[in-house]
Amino acid sequence: MNGPFSVLLVEDDEEDYQITAGLLAAQDRTEFELDWRADYGSALQAIRERRHDVYLVDYRLGGRTGLELIREAFGSGLRAPVIMLTGRSDHGVDLQAAALGIADYLVKGEIDATSLERSIRYAITHHRAVRDLAESEERYALAVRAANDGIWDWDLVRNRIYLSPRWHEILGREDPGGQSDPSAWFELVHGDDLPVLRAAIDAHVAGQTPHLESEHRMLRADGSWRWVLIRGLAIRGEDGVATRMAGSLSDITDRRAAESRLRHDALHDALTGLPNRALFMDRADHVAHRAQRDHDAGCAVLFLDLDRFKVVNDSLSHAVGDQLLRALALRVASTLRPGDTVARMGGDEFTLLLEGVVDSSQAMLVADRIQQAISRVFRIDGHELFVTASIGIALSSPGMTAAELLRNADIAMYDAKRRGRGRSAVFDESMHRRAVDRLSRENELRQLVERGVLPVAYQPIVDLASGQIQGFEALARWPGRAPDVAPLEFIPIAEETGLIGDLGLHVLRTALEALAAWRDAGLVSERASMSVNVSPRQLEDPDFPRRIRAVVAAAGLPPEVLRLEITESTLMKDPERIEEITREVSASGVVLQLDDFGTGYSSLAALHRFPVDALKIDRSFIGAIDGADTGGETIVRSTIALGHSLGLRVIAEGIERPVQLQRLRQLGCELGQGFVFSYPLSEGATESLLADWTPAAVVALGGPAGG
Repeated sequence: MNGPFSVLLVEDDEEDYQITAGLLAAQDRTEFELDWRADYGSALQAIRERRHDVYLVDYRLGGRTGLELIREAFGSGLRAPVIMLTGRSDHGVDLQAAALGIADYLVKGEIDATSLERSIRYAITHHRAVRDLAESEERYALAVRAANDGIWDWDLVRNRIYLSPRWHEILGREDPGGQSDPSAWFELVHGDDLPVLRAAIDAHVAGQTPHLESEHRMLRADGSWRWVLIRGLAIRGEDGVATRMAGSLSDITDRRAAESRLRHDALHDALTGLPNRALFMDRADHVAHRAQRDHDAGCAVLFLDLDRFKVVNDSLSHAVGDQLLRALALRVASTLRPGDTVARMGGDEFTLLLEGVVDSSQAMLVADRIQQAISRVFRIDGHELFVTASIGIALSSPGMTAAELLRNADIAMYDAKRRGRGRSAVFDESMHRRAVDRLSRENELRQLVERGVLPVAYQPIVDLASGQIQGFEALARWPGRAPDVAPLEFIPIAEETGLIGDLGLHVLRTALEALAAWRDAGLVSERASMSVNVSPRQLEDPDFPRRIRAVVAAAGLPPEVLRLEITESTLMKDPERIEEITREVSASGVVLQLDDFGTGYSSLAALHRFPVDALKIDRSFIGAIDGADTGGETIVRSTIALGHSLGLRVIAEGIERPVQLQRLRQLGCELGQGFVFSYPLSEGATESLLADWTPAAVVALGGPAGG
């Protein structure tokens, strides 16, 4: 500490000023820069400029005193060290100076250069230490206020504790002030949490933990409980024994509530408030493990899926659909026994966990109650809604996991849905085998479609009057000499998996290439057509018309030779959009035919609304023709008359017997196909059929000899 330090000397006697200046100059320990003021006014102004490191102030300043100067210049707190100089010792003045915070009181005739230097140096050092301590305490106090924490200080030797005003404020209590017995703290701790808190304190005091930290509940004055976080640290003597411990108390009630909400939200469905998949599987896992230990503690899982829920969302809005799901959740929950669990897995799927169920009849009773509960009308946003659900039931068995139980219930649900709406089904192993077979079939189909090797068969469409082949229907077939996979099995799989688009284009491309080859070889006339079935999923593709035009152009054929067969139920699924697509296809020259006529619910509407060129009578009606004037034949007669009145050609499919062929000719049906002419054949077999085809022989099939 060598300076230089700026010193302001306030002295009204010039001789005393010279003495003091000489003393400062006589020592060589510290460098000082001396500034002198001889009167009260100029000294006051100089002090207020705050340019000096230390102030030497004479007690007598004319009619005023140095104490008055210090009070007026500094107010309540000294911002720099002050040393009072006086001509004689006065205990009263000394006490007043000490009360003001003056660092030293020196008698002029009793000081020398060394003592004056030391007094100044000590004053500066002490003032800096006091200032640093004050700033540190201020920072600490500010941090405590900012943290909004309560402070506690526990004298472990005397077993007395200080609890700050904020500590009491957090708990809504009056601060009694001073120290108290630690029981004032512990008596407010929740009984369930007190053992844990005491164990944490004992462990820290014993030196087993580096610091104290505990979360527990404490009782507020209003009778409510608040969650608090206690942190603390022990002070130890040289022997390692804790003598004091201090720390903070934080109110963490809001944080705990937020954490609780997060845990709840992570395990519950946001829409219905029901447990979600994660919580359901956790509970099911516990119940399944208990059932493995105790065979009498069986359980069942029900998997519920609403039937045609998408119609509600599409027609009334997702907001109405959400309200329906909430109302449904309440109804399902009302049917359960205490201890059972209902969860929403997502979408319109719900699962139920029934404990203590050992046979399917018990689970079926619950399923029946659910079906009855949801069969009542739902009144949602001004709409009256009636819904049904498919429910799958799976029972636990030794060694079965919760995941297997849920899988089995899911499989059973799909079996129930397959058999019609509003049904329940109990899982059996045959369902699992079918599910495995279906997955295997799906993988096989995907490979066949991706490689473009799915076979296509062709069934001739015949002019019933002349016996000439007018065209063919292209049909996808499963590979193999004796295929056991019918189109009714793999076409729905293609629909559900989204493979139908690529499958349909493959059939279309292959069939048109075959027709082009037969035309070039002279096996068919230029008017011969190719009929290809179109699925609803294909018509959902806005790019479908362009794809059709591209395939026809690639085959080098006129567009009118392609006839797309669309069922009336497909046309009425989304009439506005389908009408737009079909008119765009028809505008390119491709012909549309209405397939399976009479089996849908909007036949006449479809005939009037869509640009169809022909209609096909479904095989179920043709099969009813037996030579007599039955009801089935009446339907066929009416359909043919309707088609002719609308200027449409009529095609009968599924003609299997000559008597059916004869009656169709008599009724004026123009075209037909069926086993009576030919089974669907491969491309090579079809070429052989064309080479050997004899129209006269076909005509004779329906004559008296053939009948």
